[in-house]
Amino acid sequence: MASCRLFLVYKQNIRRCSTISRDSLRINEEIHIREVRVTSATGEQLGIMPTREALRMAEEQHLDLVEVAPKAKPPVCRIMDFGKYRYEQQKREKEAKKKQKVISIKEVKLRPNIEQHDFDVKLKNALRFVEEGNKVKVTIMFRGRELSHPELGKEVLGRVAERLGDSVSIERNAKLEGKNMTMIVAPKVQKASKPKKSKETQSKEENSNAKD
Repeated sequence: MASCRLFLVYKQNIRRCSTISRDSLRINEEIHIREVRVTSATGEQLGIMPTREALRMAEEQHLDLVEVAPKAKPPVCRIMDFGKYRYEQQKREKEAKKKQKVISIKEVKLRPNIEQHDFDVKLKNALRFVEEGNKVKVTIMFRGRELSHPELGKEVLGRVAERLGDSVSIERNAKLEGKNMTMIVAPKVQKASKPKKSKETQSKEENSNAKD
């Protein structure tokens, strides 16, 4: 038997469906309540009837009886094909995972007295991470007496933010934590630009305004 559940909120003539856990509801012989409100596979309200009769109807159609709203009075059950539903639900979930973009936090480590060449390499890595859609944690690592000059770390982080420019937004400003100073930047969300009107469209609008 399939392990998915379809949740039906029944209120007056409004019905709304969503997936729920297999373990939270009962199906077929697991339903021990005396009578239930039944909905057909097509969404038609069949009314309140003894559970045995509802089970018989489901069996005759080679379908399952599912208790989709156990807290309703009486509980609501739906006749449906769980094998088909499970297949379609897994297919939708698979497609959703493909479209889902996972944002992770990458880290770039620098020193307060970092040389320009090394700085450029680290900056290039940070820019690549941002372009891939990831957040970047920029860490300045202090050693020994370098901790007495935290302004050097802030200066390096400032250079990083300046070089990354408009491609990022500062999610967390420079903060000293133990022997490290960190700053977190995130890709800046680009606002969708309005499509430019063609010359033909602009001309038609101007003529229309002139007539008015």
